[in-house]
Amino acid sequence: MAESLIITRELTKVYRMESYTVAALNQVSVEIAAGEFVAVMGPSGSGKSTFMNLLGCLDSPTAGDYYLADDKVSELSGDALAAIRNRRIGFVFQNFNLLPRTSALENVELPLLYSHVAAAERRSRALAKLAAVGLAERAGHHPAQLSGGQQQRVAIARALVNDPVLILADEPTGALDTRTSFELMGLLQQLNRDGMTVVLVTHEHDVASFASRVVSFRDGRVVDDQQVAHPADAQAMLRSFERQAA
Repeated sequence: MAESLIITRELTKVYRMESYTVAALNQVSVEIAAGEFVAVMGPSGSGKSTFMNLLGCLDSPTAGDYYLADDKVSELSGDALAAIRNRRIGFVFQNFNLLPRTSALENVELPLLYSHVAAAERRSRALAKLAAVGLAERAGHHPAQLSGGQQQRVAIARALVNDPVLILADEPTGALDTRTSFELMGLLQQLNRDGMTVVLVTHEHDVASFASRVVSFRDGRVVDDQQVAHPADAQAMLRSFERQAA
């Protein structure tokens, strides 16, 4: 078993309203090893998105501890959290979050710009990541000139450009058709086979079936945590889908 990349200990997030409090996450203790592909599931309001936000250093816990590799993230300052978000975590969102007036290449370069990487190196690294997701020839295209699947591939290239230790994907297939969803999940599975740790939030059992572990939330707590003996093979399912559609 690989060493743990993520450790949470009694992680809690409470939102305080005017007259009441809401425990969005309630004493969650989870370990995720480096190189795992984990799907986080649960109904709306279960706490899965809050958990993702805390893992991604987009929010801070009310109580409990969060370790990312050797860093006790739950105690870091805002600037330190921003540095971890930029350099160690890659984000993939349902709606792509690409800048519409910039090219695919410029969108992928953006995290490197925040890291103050020189222009020539930014371009070289961004082109390499676009090539890795099969979009080298679309580097100059704007998001409106790309299909939904191509836009999500640009988003994945952007997530990878700083060579993160963790990819967090929040409902990444939610805006995609069936064929494109298989393509995307195949890409995430390949990244995982190459050693990337992937944590995916989804409410769809079909999407979760591609992961090797499923952690289920309800009412702010983990209610199930299961290894998947035989994850679905996205590339095989894509080939089957294409045969049926032919």
